[in-house]
Amino acid sequence: MPDGPVHTEPVHTGPVHTGPVQTGVLATNPTPIGSVPERRGPTGPVAFVTGAGRGIGAAVARQLAATGWRVAAVDVCRDDPALGYPLASSDELLAVVTACGTDAGGVERALAIEADVRDQAALDAAVARTTSHFGRLDAVVAAAGAVAGGDDSWHTPDGIWQAMLEINLSGVWRTARAAVPALLAQPVPRHGRFVALASAGSTVGLARLAAYSAAKHGVLGLVRSLAGELAGTGVTANAVAPGTTDTAMGRASAAVYGLDPEDLAVHHLDRRLLQPDEVAALVCWVCSPASSGVTGALLPVDAGMTAH
Repeated sequence: MPDGPVHTEPVHTGPVHTGPVQTGVLATNPTPIGSVPERRGPTGPVAFVTGAGRGIGAAVARQLAATGWRVAAVDVCRDDPALGYPLASSDELLAVVTACGTDAGGVERALAIEADVRDQAALDAAVARTTSHFGRLDAVVAAAGAVAGGDDSWHTPDGIWQAMLEINLSGVWRTARAAVPALLAQPVPRHGRFVALASAGSTVGLARLAAYSAAKHGVLGLVRSLAGELAGTGVTANAVAPGTTDTAMGRASAAVYGLDPEDLAVHHLDRRLLQPDEVAALVCWVCSPASSGVTGALLPVDAGMTAH
C-alpha cells in the first residue's frame, strides 16, 4: 500500500519566499541579488525537508529539531485539482515551525518556505534561502508526495499519470538537483545525507495505483544511482519505504478501494496502521552520523507488509 503522509505539491506559480524571517510568519521579502547572506539562529546541522506541512514530513521536521537540527520546512500549501483530497495549508506549515521550537535566545529552529517540488526554480531558490539563512546544508529529506488512482493502468487518465510521476519521482530528482550541490559544498570531511521517501509500493505492484507504484519504483532506482554517483564524497543517499500510515494520504489511498484506512492494516503483519513518528524515527536515524555505513539502501518501515 502507499506510504501515507508524504503530502503533495501542486504547481507553485510565484517565486519562492526568500527574505528575512519573522517569528511565526512565512518568509516573504525578497533578498536583493548580491546582498550579504543573513546567517542567524541556533547552531547545529541543517536539514531541508519537503512535504513538511503535515504527515511524515512534519514528523521528520519536529524530530530533527528536537535533537538539535535546524530545519527548512518546505511545502506548497495549496490544493491541487488533480488530487482528491486537500493539502496542507500555510497555517499547518507555520504550526510545524512553531512545534520545532526555539533556541535559548528565542530564535526559531525552523524556517517555513512555500515551494512546489515540480518547480525547479522554486526549489533552487528554496535551497538558496536555506543556506543563506542557516549558513550550511547537511541533510535533505525528500518527503513530498501524492497518491491518486482508481482505474486500471490502461484506463489511467493522462493527468493522473503525469501528476504521480511529476510529484513522486521527478520531485525527488528536482530536489536532489537543487540540494545535492549544497551538500557537496560542505568542507571535507563531510557527512551529508540525502533521504527520499519511497513506499512499500516501490517493490510490489499496487492494483489501481499503477502510476503511483511506477513512480515509487523509480524513486528506488534514482536513489541507488545517486548513491553510486556520490561514492567517496561523504554524502550518502538512501530511501525509506513506509507501509500504510495514518495520515491524509493514507486515507486517500484507502478511498481508492472504497475502504476505511484501518482496513488496509490487514496487509501489515501486526494488523495496525503506522504512525508518522514511527517512519520519521528511521528517517532521522538515516540523517544521523550513526548511519554512515548505509548508502544505496531501501529501508522499510512497513509493519512487515513486504515480508510476506
